[in-house]
Amino acid sequence: MSKIQLAVVDDHSLFRKGMISILQQVPDFEVIFEATNGQEFLDKLPNHSIDVVLMDLQMPVLDGIKTTEAVRQLFPDTKVLILSMHDEDQFVLHLMEIGANGYLLKDTDPEEVEKAIRKVNETDIYFSDFVSKIMLRKMNRKTQQENKIFNYKTDLSEREIQVLKYICEGLTTAEIGELVSLSPRTVEGHRLRMMEKLGLKNTAGLVAFAIRNHLV
Repeated sequence: MSKIQLAVVDDHSLFRKGMISILQQVPDFEVIFEATNGQEFLDKLPNHSIDVVLMDLQMPVLDGIKTTEAVRQLFPDTKVLILSMHDEDQFVLHLMEIGANGYLLKDTDPEEVEKAIRKVNETDIYFSDFVSKIMLRKMNRKTQQENKIFNYKTDLSEREIQVLKYICEGLTTAEIGELVSLSPRTVEGHRLRMMEKLGLKNTAGLVAFAIRNHLV
């Protein structure tokens, strides 16, 4: 069984070394390299195949936001799992919109970090309880139609909206296909077309869109 290739990016040495120590205890995880800021990470990345990067937000030289944007543009196959102390709803949604695949608070238990890594590596996205609560708050919060960022009723088909809702539930492409009687390839086609229509970077961006527009 091939190992999940990881990188850890954080300017705080104690946290970074501690996280690496935890990850190295998992048999099918392999920490390929570490970095103290986003620029150092981007400089090293072309020479390595990284499946998932665990990254802080507030770092010198190049922060997590700019680094996430660069990864999505230059290395789209690398998944970005954010580890941060920031817990503001709009901040989290913004990270998802620009391409982060998951968002965890730094006081998260090691077991959930391991679960999140596996999930983003397999399905492109992970919802922690923290992010799920943000989604619930958005569902219960009324907004005016003019504040919505996209007229999804005319630009997304009913089938696309149906697939999007299942994506937001964290289902895999195969699982969605079984529920809507479509092949996994067709479901994937719907996902890619929605991303193209909305100008989004990845599945996490689709989920953020759905939250903002009260589709979930």
